[in-house]
Amino acid sequence: MDVLEVAADAVATGPVCDACLGRLVADRSFGLTNAERGRALRTSLALASDEPFEPPEPDDCWVCEGRCTEFDDWAERAAAAVEGVAFDTYNVGTRTPPLIEENGRFLREECGLDPDAGEAFNSEFNREVGKRVGRLTGAEVSFDRPNVQFTIDLDADRVDAKINSAFVYGRYRKLERDIPQTEWPCRECHGSGRAGREPCEHCDGTGYLYEHSVEEYVAPIAEDVMDGTDGVFHGAGREDVDARMLGTGRPFVIEVEEPRRRRIDVERLEADVNAFADGAVEVEGLRLATHEMVERVKGLDASKRYRAFVAFDEAVSLDDLRAAAAELEGATIEQYTPNRVDHRRANLTREREVYDVTVRESLADLPDRPDPAASAPADDAIPDFDPDDPRHAIVDIHGEGGLYIKELVSSDEGRTEPSLAGLLDVEATVLHLDVLAVAGEDEPFADEGYFLDEDS
Repeated sequence: MDVLEVAADAVATGPVCDACLGRLVADRSFGLTNAERGRALRTSLALASDEPFEPPEPDDCWVCEGRCTEFDDWAERAAAAVEGVAFDTYNVGTRTPPLIEENGRFLREECGLDPDAGEAFNSEFNREVGKRVGRLTGAEVSFDRPNVQFTIDLDADRVDAKINSAFVYGRYRKLERDIPQTEWPCRECHGSGRAGREPCEHCDGTGYLYEHSVEEYVAPIAEDVMDGTDGVFHGAGREDVDARMLGTGRPFVIEVEEPRRRRIDVERLEADVNAFADGAVEVEGLRLATHEMVERVKGLDASKRYRAFVAFDEAVSLDDLRAAAAELEGATIEQYTPNRVDHRRANLTREREVYDVTVRESLADLPDRPDPAASAPADDAIPDFDPDDPRHAIVDIHGEGGLYIKELVSSDEGRTEPSLAGLLDVEATVLHLDVLAVAGEDEPFADEGYFLDEDS
């Protein structure tokens, strides 16, 4: 390609601004803007032909219709659209008017060029406006989920700024029973709190089956601190509403939508959440995270450790209990969808492995027994449970994620095989259940590659 011939053919079509002229040969001479390329071509043509140098007014360009003069204006409008929003990264996209796209195709055709030769109009517009936005805001361009995505709609004369979510990772402990992980709308009134003109009797007009949730204790605080529009809770699975989450806690991510603040003091946020939850829930290890952490928390294979407080319908000897536990240890369990969840789970048989089963002889035998002075109630304060009664037992179970522990104990009318009840040939019920640990099967949830440098 002879660039001067291309330039001559282009200027012969009518007034073409420097940027549109240089865009035809954008793949030549790295380090120049398209306007600089076009200016150089126009100057060379004038010198070669010994003709007066008379560049057209940029506003008169028939190709871009003067749009290439507007880079500064659009950058200022973009910066104004996010005034008061803290962000580190951004990107710019442009919706090109169909007529300008058609003009670009026609110009290339007149110059004997391929339809995709050089650079597309929107690519240059994105880059030139983007550079100016960076200078105005101090932020950096990112092509991988930036904090802010600007979209310039030239036909509509509008710039839209989408503020992408911010993410906070941590672990929570649920120290009281009968608290769901997320808000639980009433199934009778579908969260409205009304039954016709009257308050819904099922939820006492609240719209929810439970007054509090882990989500309610955590998400609104993060939303407020980050000055967002909503807070969404993502957990690494969930424990039963009547189970406590103790020990090392359960991984979670709070997604704060449209945050105006991103770089926050996570230690202060942690303290605020714990103060607000007032002993019902505790969080720890809060860190700013990337959006990929949501998928990691929800998708990473994890094992769980449980403590089951079990009641039998007749006395069971410690030797028999230990023998049954030994038989379950290392076993592959077949579990048909439990009765208690078959209204929301597909009916199928799942295979899950039991890694370890330990029978605790007494409360004193619990290696991680809560301190009675701590916010979590001591296990010996649990009503209707006597560890010295041979019809009661404390069993610690470490199993593959997705293992239904209550059914592993009770057999669920034979839907779980083998089970503790089946091996002992007695009826068994989990009175109380605590989750002690949630850990990745092959790697930890907390991977540095998923966290943001809080000092950057």
